[in-house]
Amino acid sequence: MKVLIAPDSFKGTASATEVAETLGRGWSAVRAGDDVVALPQADGGEGTCAAVAASGEWRWHQTEVDGPDGRRVLARWLFDRDGQRAVIELAEPSGIALLDRLDPWRADTRGLGQVIGAALSAGARSLQIGLGGSASTDGGAGALMALGLRAFDASGRPVSPGAHGLRTVTEVDTGGLAPLPPGGVQLLVDTAAPLHGPQGAAAVFGPQKGATPADVEQLDDGLTRWARILNAAGLHADADAPGAGAAGGAGFGLMSWGATATSGAQRISELTGLDDHLRTADLVLTGEGRLDDTSWTGKLVGHVLDAAARHGLPALVVAGQVAGRCPVPALSLSDIAGSAAAATADPLRWLQAAGSAAAQRLTG
Repeated sequence: MKVLIAPDSFKGTASATEVAETLGRGWSAVRAGDDVVALPQADGGEGTCAAVAASGEWRWHQTEVDGPDGRRVLARWLFDRDGQRAVIELAEPSGIALLDRLDPWRADTRGLGQVIGAALSAGARSLQIGLGGSASTDGGAGALMALGLRAFDASGRPVSPGAHGLRTVTEVDTGGLAPLPPGGVQLLVDTAAPLHGPQGAAAVFGPQKGATPADVEQLDDGLTRWARILNAAGLHADADAPGAGAAGGAGFGLMSWGATATSGAQRISELTGLDDHLRTADLVLTGEGRLDDTSWTGKLVGHVLDAAARHGLPALVVAGQVAGRCPVPALSLSDIAGSAAAATADPLRWLQAAGSAAAQRLTG
């Protein structure tokens, strides 16, 4: 029996590679004769570069940039062997895991723009940017300003970093904005959310970044204002486009620069050959840190389950926490470990236990 293990990372606790390999060890402890294939995946969030790097010949680079709270961080990114195409992961320079504490108003994406600039300076002719795991809701303002955009308030002063700046911006100067590379920029998104509104970046993802209900309303107003200002300056993008709300609206900001959005899960699965493996598999295991209703709005687990269904394969999900519906059997590390705190404290132990539990469910 061939068992394909194709999970996302468990954000902040285990990489997709660690998850896949550890689930595999747990499975093999119960069913040693099965052919267990670990195929780590990503959807544009944490682990995107690692999943891409495993799919071919890529060179790792790292650049020191401003993190989401202004402290300097080392951000890794990829160049292909020919030095033509770069892959960047927003979570590296501007991810929520880089914060000591959540800061929904001041966290920004400046570091992302700095990494983009470094890749362009190194000669990249096209970019793929994974948008997931962001710390901010700044509409990509920090990234655009790092690329040369200038934004001012009513008094002609530069606006503050982060979502604070979106509340006061009245004008932008696009004269110094870097041109798009000749091969274009492709955004790998893990959500179909629009920029603003009840399904937008602030409403859906703001609370995860520390926003209160009152904050969410004001953040949404800021994103609406930001879209209006950019469009008035000739940087046209559709605020309702799927993925415009990705990474706190960074999707919209980069779309206004000329980038296009695509499903990160779909693109990474193509690079890693997911469909080829599904054709010969008998069962699929996938998973993520938290299974909830957003799992079906462009994230990795929903994509893998849809692909398994197309191939007529049974599937099972392992998640750190199960907080939403699931069309296939699901195992929760929090339940197996006894609490979310216990599961988070020793994730590899409980992932291995979950792999064994999954195999036992099959044999039972």
